[in-house]
Amino acid sequence: MSTSTSLPHRKVIQARAVLWAADGVSNEEIARRCGVDSDTVRRWRARFAAQGPAGVGAFAKGRGRKPALPAGTVAEVVRVTQHERPEDGSTHWTTRSLGRRFGIGKDAVARIWSDHNLKPWRTETFKLSTDPDFESKLVDVVGLYLNPPERAAVFSFDEKTQVQALDRTQPSLPMRPGRAGTMTYDYKRHGTVDLFAALNVANGEVLTNFQQHHAAADVLRFFKQIVATVERSLDIHVVLDNLSAHKAPEITSWLAHPRRKRWHLHFTPTSSSWLNLVERWFKELTDKRLRRGVFTSVLELTEAIVTWVERWNDDPKPFVWHKTAQEIIEKVQRGREVLHQIKSTTEH
Repeated sequence: MSTSTSLPHRKVIQARAVLWAADGVSNEEIARRCGVDSDTVRRWRARFAAQGPAGVGAFAKGRGRKPALPAGTVAEVVRVTQHERPEDGSTHWTTRSLGRRFGIGKDAVARIWSDHNLKPWRTETFKLSTDPDFESKLVDVVGLYLNPPERAAVFSFDEKTQVQALDRTQPSLPMRPGRAGTMTYDYKRHGTVDLFAALNVANGEVLTNFQQHHAAADVLRFFKQIVATVERSLDIHVVLDNLSAHKAPEITSWLAHPRRKRWHLHFTPTSSSWLNLVERWFKELTDKRLRRGVFTSVLELTEAIVTWVERWNDDPKPFVWHKTAQEIIEKVQRGREVLHQIKSTTEH
């Protein structure tokens, strides 16, 4: 104990004091070495004589740091944070508003939230799919990701509609040491364009095209672009959502032709865009090129996207799906049970 580098400092010091006492060092000399008074040394020796090693570094009854909060305060703070709202109608508590409620400091509230992993200032979006074929579609799409068929190309396809060419009202200031770069909060609109994208699930490469609309004819045009990039000997599997244009007569008629028998469409359940891997790629594009971009025309916007996509395809990074269909189904079932309980409580 006297040579430990991990025990509390008080244990190490008291262990040294006991050893010095065993060597015949006087209480006054031990007190000088430990930086305490001789009465403290006598208490240490008496506790060791009574309790042995277990008494070294132990707090005497009634001593030590007193609780900073009244009994039950922590549990009540946690309960109110989760189940009540401020009287002024605010949607959530802040450390200061909850501190005023209990007559404690904001830092105490912050420590309680941190200890119980509560983050009332954050909210996450979700929506449970009501698709009657949710499970079967989920199994189909996830199975395609985890166990893609042999001799086939698998694509995740979607449209990013109404991509805006936004220009700032004033020039942005560059980043400097101690100061972030700046952008004006307002902007000028210079038109929009629809971005079509198909992510090759196996290698991460992306096919893109730009359209002014996303009608069936535009979708069909992009499907033909996909065909041109895939070897004739390979089947084509496409994951896509339930947009009406994806199921229009023009599409179904084109796919029904014997030449297109290698085509297979896999529709995601309704309200389940998270199941479409190309959405993850759209996030990359938005975060790294569009959100902070400045574009004075639709042409400038499309040229910027084309350049970024070319760089992406020079070193593509596939997105790897990990969750099994069973894991997702179990999580969704738990969500449905909680949602049912909330609805039942609200109705009654």
